[in-house]
Amino acid sequence: MSLLTAALLGLVQGLTEFLPVSSSAHLLLARAWLGWEGESLGLAFDVACHLGTLLAVVVYFWPDLFGMLKATPRLLGSSREARLARLIVVGTIPVAIVGALFADFIETKTRAPWVTVFTLSLGAVGLLLAERWGRREREVGDIGPAAALTFGVAQASALVPGVSRSGITITAGMLLGFKREAAARFSFLLGVPAILAAGAKEGLELVEQGGLTPGDTAIFVTGFVSSAVVGYLTVKYFLRFLTRHRLDGFAYYRFVLAALVALWVFV
Repeated sequence: MSLLTAALLGLVQGLTEFLPVSSSAHLLLARAWLGWEGESLGLAFDVACHLGTLLAVVVYFWPDLFGMLKATPRLLGSSREARLARLIVVGTIPVAIVGALFADFIETKTRAPWVTVFTLSLGAVGLLLAERWGRREREVGDIGPAAALTFGVAQASALVPGVSRSGITITAGMLLGFKREAAARFSFLLGVPAILAAGAKEGLELVEQGGLTPGDTAIFVTGFVSSAVVGYLTVKYFLRFLTRHRLDGFAYYRFVLAALVALWVFV
């Protein structure tokens, strides 16, 4: 993999990880369309992208995350931070269960361009329905255990390429009556343990393979910096966007992308 390829794919990862368009689908399609497939991409790049987007969300939400970290000894307390930490734990349970039981199946059976035709389309329908049916009245402080679990189930479904972690969780939140920005904020916070787990899993595999080679190091740094910088800017400006704009444009984009993939795969 060239450094330019690593930078471009890092940009794609950082941009699409937090937008409701599916980062896994875009990386899968970019690799397939441009011939960047297979082991040539390297495990180092996958680790770098996950760590880059993790750094982006940690830096942006540091006050919330630090508050939850300080509240850990009093996790059962009544403070806002302790309550939010408990909700994150509840919301993480579904993805932990699905990942543990079905990771191999998802990895081998669903990572194909034709799968994204259906998942991108279904996600687009979900966004449109959420915009039309969601009351958009509730804030992050209104999230309870049941809502957190619903967010978590939605996040678990995003293990399938094309679903989009942010897309499906924001959709679920809006259908539960939450404002767009509130649903997105909780979605991004909920994604921290999942991204950390994915990066840790791939990091262990990388260590087992002997760690970084000199060539891997350059790819790792390039992918990490690219995904981190673009990811941070995406989180910052997407949350601002959600305070005033609808998500219809992202839904139509998903429909167009699904149609292009269908033409490429089936025709």
